[in-house]
Amino acid sequence: MRGVVPIREAQSIADSVGLDLVEVSPNADPPVVKVLDFGKFKYEQQKKKNEQRKRQKTVDVKEIKLRPNIDDNDYNVKMRNARRFIDEGDKVKVTMRFRGRELAHQELGMNVLIRVRDELQEACKVEQMPRMEGRQMIMVLTPK
Repeated sequence: MRGVVPIREAQSIADSVGLDLVEVSPNADPPVVKVLDFGKFKYEQQKKKNEQRKRQKTVDVKEIKLRPNIDDNDYNVKMRNARRFIDEGDKVKVTMRFRGRELAHQELGMNVLIRVRDELQEACKVEQMPRMEGRQMIMVLTPK
């Protein structure tokens, strides 16, 4: 049944059918109501919300730890992992850890991070430029 019906009459119609009167749009003039099973309506709404949550991609932050004097083979393994993380749509946090006297030669660590950035430049962009945090230099990369 469609059309403008007074609320009391709509409530009596809902009661006679054994269903609920649900207010769909309370701000409209006159308010819009539907005659339906409220439990079923809530169940359908919950299913829609769960389906949307399933489709939503959560962006994780993956971390790759490097050292200033990393070997070429180790570097290549780390780069392969970083490229895989970015292809999956995750952010990559590249951490350069300094130990002992390495802290005096921060430019070596910066050179490695610049090499990482240049190698992954076509697949990602730098969200956070390299900066020191204690004994670590950190850079964050985001997929394009």
